[in-house]
Amino acid sequence: MLFLPKISPFYSKIMSEKQKTIAKPVSLSGIGLHTGKAATLTIKAAPTDHWYKFCRIDLDGHPVIEAIADNVIDTSRGTTIAKGNVNVSTIEHLLAAAYGLGLDNLLFELDGPEIPILDGSSKQWVDAILEAGIVDQEDERFEFEFKEKHELNIEDKNIQITLYPEDKFTINVLVDYKSTQLVNQFATLNSLDEFVSNFAPCRTFAFLSELEPLFKAGLIKGGDLDNAIVMVDKAYNKEEFDRIKVLFGKPDIEIKTQGVLNHIDLKFNNEPARHKLIDMIGDLALVGYRIKGNIIGKRPGHYANTEFSKILRKHIVKELKKPAIPDYNPDKAPLFDTNEIKKRLPHRSPFLFVDKVLSLTDKEVVGIKNVTLDEPFFAGHFPDEPVMPGVLQVEAMAQVGGILVLETVDNPEEYLTFFLKIDKVKFRKQVVPGDTLIMKLTLLEPIRRGIAIMKGESYVGEKLVCEAELTAQIVKTK
Repeated sequence: MLFLPKISPFYSKIMSEKQKTIAKPVSLSGIGLHTGKAATLTIKAAPTDHWYKFCRIDLDGHPVIEAIADNVIDTSRGTTIAKGNVNVSTIEHLLAAAYGLGLDNLLFELDGPEIPILDGSSKQWVDAILEAGIVDQEDERFEFEFKEKHELNIEDKNIQITLYPEDKFTINVLVDYKSTQLVNQFATLNSLDEFVSNFAPCRTFAFLSELEPLFKAGLIKGGDLDNAIVMVDKAYNKEEFDRIKVLFGKPDIEIKTQGVLNHIDLKFNNEPARHKLIDMIGDLALVGYRIKGNIIGKRPGHYANTEFSKILRKHIVKELKKPAIPDYNPDKAPLFDTNEIKKRLPHRSPFLFVDKVLSLTDKEVVGIKNVTLDEPFFAGHFPDEPVMPGVLQVEAMAQVGGILVLETVDNPEEYLTFFLKIDKVKFRKQVVPGDTLIMKLTLLEPIRRGIAIMKGESYVGEKLVCEAELTAQIVKTK
């Protein structure tokens, strides 16, 4: 599953944003940069929590490949993903367009092994999507907000990618090659709002010294001066240059200003660095989630980008498997204070173990219990090592759950909840004076015939200290 509809301290819910998809299908055709094969790619809407997937409609069964880092198999001259023996290559510019435009759920139908290179940038994909339109979907968007630094170092190649915690998505790229044409170029994206105008038009680039061996190796069959910037990275005499003209079948090419081999002017002085930033966005889309963080890439490339995406994705998946810990802010007014709680529960001191109710929905309630040294049970449990008895931790959860189930009936003061069964109880950490128990009770299924089955979890800070499944019966007493 790519999107998990839960929230934790590491997972940010953007209340004003909805997930987005394309309004209607749109198709573009062209040749693949490396295979030289013609292909058509159609972008279609997909349901919520779908993310990006590729469908090879030219193959039997129309196999589907999820666009996630786990499926990357090759990054030699672009990013290739595969499932079994089915693959799709050169996906980065298309994914950058989708991510940069804020789309969350798309199905890409392709009738060949490689995405059309088009003009070597993301612009034509962006233009096609914008013309088709973008629509909001029913479910709200989620973003993963990192709370700690993550880093990838490839020392022998002087490559480093680092993510620093930040409450938005930003990227800084530095490219530094042993070339007079690409010395310390920088590019910075402070918001995806900048993507369409400042980054999407920036084309892929290559050094002239790289092209001849690639061409002879059977690669870049679809390469052309209209879909790539060719940087002349060393001096060529007339004989060498004439040989290159013949090799590529381009008798009219010449070296223009800034060492660019073709008739096209650079769109920005730092267009190569900006294109590297496009590549990073496309490869980071393989994390499978929208993310927040300040990412700094020093000499990034597809291999480093996708390895970093694997690191981030592994961390996210691990965090999302953890229970969603309730957020407790003592400065925020509770939903119910002690007086309101007493109106809903019959318990009284010294057997009332709920101090506040923080939140309440039709399926979940969160309450707290401040554990103090003057609790009467500490006098005997244990005098020299005071520990809150486990049975009272369960009782406290049961009382919070009672508030949840009594909210489902009219005139709750006329009812009581009696617990019929307690299952799967685990005590994971001692609860001692000074702790604040944060208790979350969640209905596991709809209440039927007055029987409620709930999952109870108690936390101190971010540590789970107690959990159980509680079955209660709602009984009218008046």
